[in-house]
Amino acid sequence: MVQLTRIYTKSGDKGKTALGNGTRVPKNDIRVAAYGTVDETNAVIGVARLHSDGDIDDMLARIQNDLFDLGADLCTPGDGSNDDPERPALRITAKQTERLEAEIDAINIHLDPLKSFVLPGGSALSAHLHVVRTVSRRAERLIVELAGIDAINPEAVRYINRLSDHMFVLARHANNGGKDDILWKPGLTR
Repeated sequence: MVQLTRIYTKSGDKGKTALGNGTRVPKNDIRVAAYGTVDETNAVIGVARLHSDGDIDDMLARIQNDLFDLGADLCTPGDGSNDDPERPALRITAKQTERLEAEIDAINIHLDPLKSFVLPGGSALSAHLHVVRTVSRRAERLIVELAGIDAINPEAVRYINRLSDHMFVLARHANNGGKDDILWKPGLTR
């Protein structure tokens, strides 16, 4: 378990931070941007949870924990294949992605079919989940960019891709099963 005794260390005062393996990199490094945006995704889920309860809140709580796992995965260079077997890095797993897929399927089966693109909004929870969706898409773009220049756990890309899908169907669920979705009307204001 992590134990923090001090919040500030002053070690980042010159614009560098330590990765999970101790390597120091600039704070604007793509890897730091990727896991920082995963952290931002987690924070906006925290705001969404102010409007959730029951099974939805339980799902969001599990996802928040997963996102800390994902951040730990991304802050440790490598794809996991060369991790020290005595002290392997924390990596996101296929089981976590599969759980998202199962939840997506279970939610989506009860939604009204889409007849147009959905505009973010409706209920407060739905609006916040759409913010989560867009921030997680930004995290995905950064993770894919990182994967193009450095080895990462491929499950990280799959997980973050499923997360935005999950937030989309959950946002529709929060809008009365899609009945209260606000639909895009192409050319409406021409």
